[in-house]
Parts: sequence; C-alpha cells; structure tokens
Amino acid sequence: MRDYLLTLCVTAAVTYLLTGPVRKFAIAAGAMPEIRARDVHREPTPRLGGIAMFFGLCAGLLVADHLHNLNSVFELSNEPRALLSGAALIWLIGVLDDKFEIDALIKLGGQMIAAGVMVMQGLTILWLPIPGVGTVALTQWQGTLLTVALVVITINAVNFVDGLDGLAAGMVCIAAAAFFLYAYRIWFGYTIEAAAPATLFAVILMGMCLGFLPHNMHPARIFMGDSGSMLIGLVLAASAISITGQVDPDALKIFEGSTRQATHAALPVFIPLLLPLTIIAIPMADLVLAIVRRTWNGQSPFAADRGHLHHRLLEIGHSHSRAVLIMYFWSALIAFGTLAYSVHSASMWIVLVIVALSAIGLVLLLLPRFTPRAPRWAESFVPPRYRRRKPAVEPLPSVASEEGDEERVPVPAGVNGATALGARSTLPDRRKAGTRG
Repeated sequence: MRDYLLTLCVTAAVTYLLTGPVRKFAIAAGAMPEIRARDVHREPTPRLGGIAMFFGLCAGLLVADHLHNLNSVFELSNEPRALLSGAALIWLIGVLDDKFEIDALIKLGGQMIAAGVMVMQGLTILWLPIPGVGTVALTQWQGTLLTVALVVITINAVNFVDGLDGLAAGMVCIAAAAFFLYAYRIWFGYTIEAAAPATLFAVILMGMCLGFLPHNMHPARIFMGDSGSMLIGLVLAASAISITGQVDPDALKIFEGSTRQATHAALPVFIPLLLPLTIIAIPMADLVLAIVRRTWNGQSPFAADRGHLHHRLLEIGHSHSRAVLIMYFWSALIAFGTLAYSVHSASMWIVLVIVALSAIGLVLLLLPRFTPRAPRWAESFVPPRYRRRKPAVEPLPSVASEEGDEERVPVPAGVNGATALGARSTLPDRRKAGTRG
C-alpha cells in the first residue's frame, strides 16, 4: 500500500505542477475556443489540460517501474506498455481536437484504433464468468469486439459528462477510488498477482484527476479538453479490462456448491464486469439520453446541445458548484454502494443505507423546487436565499420635461436603481422630439 500511495502522490504532483505551464502554452497556442451556445462558462478558457495529465500518467508508470514491490507488474505483464501505447494515441487525437476541432467520426475511429492497439499487446478480455456454468472462454474476435466496445463506450461516456468545471475529473476520481479498493482486495485478499496491473492503473488514474482538480474547480482556469477526458476514460476502461481479462475466476474457488451458493459467491468476480458500468452509470445514462434525444429531433447523435444532465441541474435552479457536488454524490453512492454490496452481499444493512442515501439525494436534487422560507425571527441566521422577500418601495426619480414639469420615471421591480438607470439616466433629455441620436 505504501508503494501505491507513493505512486499516487508522484502522479498527482507532476500533474499539478505541469498544469500551470500547460495553461500558458495553451493560451500562446491559441487553444482558447470562443464560447459556444451550449457552454456554461462566460469567459474563454484554455484547453489542453490533458497534456499535464498524460505526463502525470507517464511519471506514475515510471516511478512504479522503479519500486521494488511494483516492478513485478512490468516484468510479468505487458499491460502497462499496452496502456501507455493506447493512451499516447488517444491523447494525440485529443490534442489535435482541442486545437483544430476534428470531425467526430475521426475521433471515433481513433478511439477504436487505440483500443485495438491495446488488444494487440495483450490487454483484452479473455473469458466471462457465468454462475452455475463456470468460466466461458471467448474467441479472439469475441474478446476483441467486447474490449473495443467497452473502451469506446467508457471514453464517450466520460467525454459527455465533461460539461461543468471539475465534473469529469471528480467523477472519474471517485470511480477510480472505488475500483482501486476492489482491485486491491482481489490482489491482496486472494493473493492473485494478475490483479496488480489493474490496481496500479486505478491508483495512477486517481493521481491524474487529483492533480488536475485544483486548477479545474469552479471557476476553472483550464479545461482538460478531449485530450484529457478521452485519456482518463481509456485508463478507466483499461483497469476494468485488465482485471476481467487476466484474473482467472477459478482461482477464487467460487464456483463450488449449489447454484444458489455459487451465484452469491460469484459477485466478487462479476463486479469487474459491472463496476465500470456502475461507476459511470450517470455518464452512461446521459450518453443514452443524448443519443435518443438527438435522433428523435432529427439531429446527428454527435451534435452538441444543452440537454445534458448537468445542464438540467442548472435549469432546475442549482448553482454551478452545487450541481457538481450532486453529481459527485450520486457517483459515489453508486460506485461505493456496488463495492460494499459485493463484499457483504448478505447484509441487509447495506441495502437499507443505500436506499436512505438515495432518498437524501433525491431531496437535495429537488431542493430548488421546494425552497423553504425561514420564519421572521430566524432570517438573520440563514442565507439570503431562504429569507422572505421584502417589497422594496423606491422613490421614482424625477426628470425634467420640456415644459419644465417633472415626470416620474418608473424603475424596474427587483433591479437596483443605479444599475438599471445608469449614470446618465437622471440627466434631462434635451433632444427634441422626433430627432435621432
């Protein structure tokens, strides 16, 4: 665990320290696109944050290669090299897209090629565990198609959710933390060395996100861009594929006894297949809804709009920071809830806690629709948004007319008079009627 923590700290430190220079480089290179209709931010913000994240990935792999307890991952497996190859390819495509806005189909093809590169180097799904049946080996084509599909879906799900400051990096960090605990349990609890690469990938992914988040929280000073969102999506998918494709379910000795007992005992093995989907359940739902919505409206599935889940949270009335925290809450609940259930599936308390937290999440989600108002005596102790609005009666400013009489100019309700009228609005208008300024 100490070596993993050291790798995490080095990855986060390199990513954090490089993000500042990368921001200056992005500004100098002109990677600051104009604000689009679907954007939430109000000022042009540089992209290319994925450059710092990629070098953080390289630093994490380099440090792990020189640690005594993690060096065996590089000696016994080719998966770290496969991850680095696929990550470098998807990162280059993302950098080009951040600068030149390449076509969506070209990006999709690049994602499939990056997944194919990892498959060629051994990072692929080899078998599927089925309760009551055992391990079902996949053919080379089946494993390749399943691996490519998982990589492409995960990359695009993470890319779709990258719409608010700190949202994608925080959600993926939560997912990586849950997956690290699961993979470490398989590696340390069952002493299966094949789970070590997935554990390493997850801890490096946490470091990449933690190092970038201080620069990306609202108000963001830099965006990760597609170079970052596609990169962390690929690393997340690679972690799941590694532990699913290389860990032999028979080594866990779970397919024993009756079918019912085998089904319950198989949960720790099925989590590698389910966890990547559960930890990106919210981005996945956003992806499916976006495709259905755009296709229904006669648009391309790759056309951008303002119908994503985070946009809807803002429309409900949540602030930018609160919308991000709500998405964090649901991601953590789904990821760690699934992890806890896989460890103690027979405990009813876990189910009850998940249900209770889900109810709290729904209340927080709908809170702007039912904003409570504090009583008069408690208004001084609560934030202004919970206080009762007092009708402000402002005197109407007088403006001298041409006949010498004073006329009252109405002030818009709820708007500050100085802001609404401006500095020159209280001066008499000396232009003749019918003239044009």
